[in-house]
Amino acid sequence: MTYFNKQPKILVIGDLMVDHYIWGESTRISPEAPVQVVDVKNENNRLGGACNVANNLVSLGAKVDLCGLIGQDSMGEWMVAQLDSLQIGIQLVLVDATRPTTQKSRIILSNQQILRIDRESKQEIPQDLEEKIYAILEEKISNYDAIIASDYNKGVLTKALLQRIINLANSENKPILCDPKGIDYSKYKGATLLTPNKKEAQEATQIKIIDKKTLELAAQKMQKDCDLKVSLITLSEDGIGILDSDDKILQIPTIAREVFDVTGAGDTVIASLAFCLAQGIGIYDACRFANAAAAVVVGKVGSAVASKEEILAFLNIKEKQNKKIIDLEVLRGLLKDTHQKIVFTNGCFDILHRGHIQYLQEAKKLGDILIVGLNSDDSIKRLKGKDRPINMQDDRAFVLAGLECIDFIVLFDEDTPYNLIKALKPDVLVKGGDYKDKVVVGSEFAKQTLLIDFVEGKSTSLIINKIRGE
Repeated sequence: MTYFNKQPKILVIGDLMVDHYIWGESTRISPEAPVQVVDVKNENNRLGGACNVANNLVSLGAKVDLCGLIGQDSMGEWMVAQLDSLQIGIQLVLVDATRPTTQKSRIILSNQQILRIDRESKQEIPQDLEEKIYAILEEKISNYDAIIASDYNKGVLTKALLQRIINLANSENKPILCDPKGIDYSKYKGATLLTPNKKEAQEATQIKIIDKKTLELAAQKMQKDCDLKVSLITLSEDGIGILDSDDKILQIPTIAREVFDVTGAGDTVIASLAFCLAQGIGIYDACRFANAAAAVVVGKVGSAVASKEEILAFLNIKEKQNKKIIDLEVLRGLLKDTHQKIVFTNGCFDILHRGHIQYLQEAKKLGDILIVGLNSDDSIKRLKGKDRPINMQDDRAFVLAGLECIDFIVLFDEDTPYNLIKALKPDVLVKGGDYKDKVVVGSEFAKQTLLIDFVEGKSTSLIINKIRGE
């Protein structure tokens, strides 16, 4: 994971909320109606909406200013005091006596939310208030490394105001990330990126996302309609789908974790992405970091946040669990911005022996990153007969992953690695010495093709024949 190089300053503008939690137990049904009777054991307030985004950013280590509206009420007073205690800038938080501070009350039994009660106004703010907010931002925007528009459709981020803010951010070359709501995404046109979940993206694009192709079409439509620099869709436990420079969808996965509460997970994702982009970290690394952050917070109850240390620890666990055996699309994302020399080779590696080890060690010396394309079980059966492989693909991949010289292993199901080589476009394509004077499949996609001699008398077939006594 890329190391962070500075403490970014980020502006969050949008709908400010208080998440009110009522924690209780229920052991009986009311005699008045067929509903549970909740015995309240505890209740507390937490920052929600744009406030939760700001809280996530502070937890990550950013400097944060918040811009939005509160009512002239006790909840607003609580919010401002809480924000101030977290050292979140509140100079741009305005009071509007005509509307209440947005409050969402959730009743929790046994770590499960059973009811939510909302106190809020969804009325769009008047034009004079739009002008006041814009004038403040116009004066302050040069102070920030990134801007987040946290839209919960409560009336602060009107289409006119948001378009002016996006244009202002673009004129200052500041990344602006929007958490969208509703089905009219034209209000977000020109943003750096949006962070809709699958359901939101389906509603906005009118494309039912049922597979990778429809996910790709939805991301393409969003990018075209909204003129986005990056088009992505969050996929809950399936990670993030992002459109690459070839207009193809690249899925950056997360790993499963016990989920207690998804409240605020979207806030965590957009905060994490902005935190990374504000420091010049590439979008693929930013998505990996955001995935890990979301995985941490859904393992907690309530509008939770994740620290940078928690996220990096989670990433470290993930990388240790599955560091080398990797999906092609994920690998392409990891290599997207690299300037290291990529070496590729492939094979069955059915029974690992000295010849394999020496060959792979020599291949590694030719560059910085060695990728091994590993034939699947079905591929080997077609090539070598029904009695092969001796070892199944998961076992073969696991053994290869134990070799220090190998950086990544990608399984492929075709008879040749042609499509794999085409997708990776390695700097060096390596094959065994028995390919001398032969056409090497995929060589047209590599900058250089080199042959390495095998160790004489060492092969899987010879080992199998010896075991059989042949």
